Amino acid sequence: MKSRAVGPGRLLLLLLLLLPLPVLGAAYMRGAQRSRRYTPDWQSLDARPLPDWFDKAKFGVFVHWGVFSVPAWGSEWFWWHWKGEGLPQYEQFMSDNYPPGFSYADFGPQFTARFFHPEAWTDLFQAAGAKYVVLTTKHHEGFTNWPSPVSWNWNSKDVGPHRDLVDELGKALRKRNIRYGLYHSLLEWFHPLYLLDKKNGFKTQYFVRAKTMPELYDLVNRYEPDLLWSDGEWEGPDTYWNSTVFLAWLYNDSPVKDRVVVNDRWGQNTSCHHGGYYNCQDKFKPEILPDHKWEMCTSIDKGSWGFRRNMVMGDIASACEIISELVQTVSLGGNYLLNIGPTKDGLIVPIFQERLLAVGKWLSINGEAIYASKPWRIQLERNTTSVWYTSRGTAVYAIFLHWPENGVLNLVSPVTTSTTQITMLGIQKDLKWSTDPEEGLLIYLPQLPLFTLPVEFGWTIKLTGVR
Repeated sequence: MKSRAVGPGRLLLLLLLLLPLPVLGAAYMRGAQRSRRYTPDWQSLDARPLPDWFDKAKFGVFVHWGVFSVPAWGSEWFWWHWKGEGLPQYEQFMSDNYPPGFSYADFGPQFTARFFHPEAWTDLFQAAGAKYVVLTTKHHEGFTNWPSPVSWNWNSKDVGPHRDLVDELGKALRKRNIRYGLYHSLLEWFHPLYLLDKKNGFKTQYFVRAKTMPELYDLVNRYEPDLLWSDGEWEGPDTYWNSTVFLAWLYNDSPVKDRVVVNDRWGQNTSCHHGGYYNCQDKFKPEILPDHKWEMCTSIDKGSWGFRRNMVMGDIASACEIISELVQTVSLGGNYLLNIGPTKDGLIVPIFQERLLAVGKWLSINGEAIYASKPWRIQLERNTTSVWYTSRGTAVYAIFLHWPENGVLNLVSPVTTSTTQITMLGIQKDLKWSTDPEEGLLIYLPQLPLFTLPVEFGWTIKLTGVR
């Protein structure tokens, strides 16, 4: 009998037939996921699943750094308050401290980043327990912290540091497996093309085509960020910004299409409605569990996002306040993005370092209840103290912020079973407990001086075998 050659197509078919069905199914699903194309409309874009690394991360650090760090007075909106609104106190500040005719552009060369050591920053962020870091690549002033090809002589390579700050920090973070997010402002207060589009009622797109979109594509292709944190969207609709076209490219064809996460600030009509996860407004804090992934962004300095020399201790959030917000945010299904503002020369002042390290110390004991956790069926319980719940697998975590005076924590939500075990994170031994028909679960806390406990506030009870 004459032998017949088997062609490559038939050989492939034979191999596929020999594969077990689960392998074939998995391969098909991966192919289906890769082949899905998103169209440039919100119905399609909003249906994209959020990459799961973001929900697992829970805690990140926000960094506001730019030319506004040079005057370092008032806030990062210095230029707008001075020239856009003409506020008297800003005019007086300039009159008292700078010569006549000094312009905002003159601050540029003083943004030196002389003491910026990305490895040292990243060591601090890692010690703080941050799983992602978001850097301002460009704020509303328009100065870019990378050599943007469409920001001639108003970028960190041409002026000031003469360094690519975005690149340097990104390389240091990736060595430590910390996710990298890039903040980018869509608008620029005083760019002539933006002012022209604004004058035209946003019916023209001179600024978007010449500046905004080229920079967004450049940032993604050059630095391959894990997260894009959009801002400066509020004056124009998403159709002006071409947001859906950009996001369709980002999700379909960009080098980060499978892992990138975005927020919701893509037009005056999108915040809290469209995009990836929701920021809604700054320092957003819902009262009940939202039905969409969200993030609370807030700042250690309550009065500013950028560094300011007129900051006083009363403006600084305490470690207790920060950890309380972190716990509440995670219990309600959110991520917590905590901001610092470095100085013009790249230093993170000691009070910001201290607060970040306090969070890191707390997370080193209680991180099990935070990272990769999910909201439990009850989020908040108020009895003798406020208790916030999270869950992870079969474990339930009850985090209480104030130590009960009688040393007994009373919980009414968990239902015990014959397999119930109760411990406190950071303490080796199981805790004693009992149930009462009227008071519920009574947990007898360790009889130790508070200063000997592993953390000073925000203690976590771990419950297994409860419903």
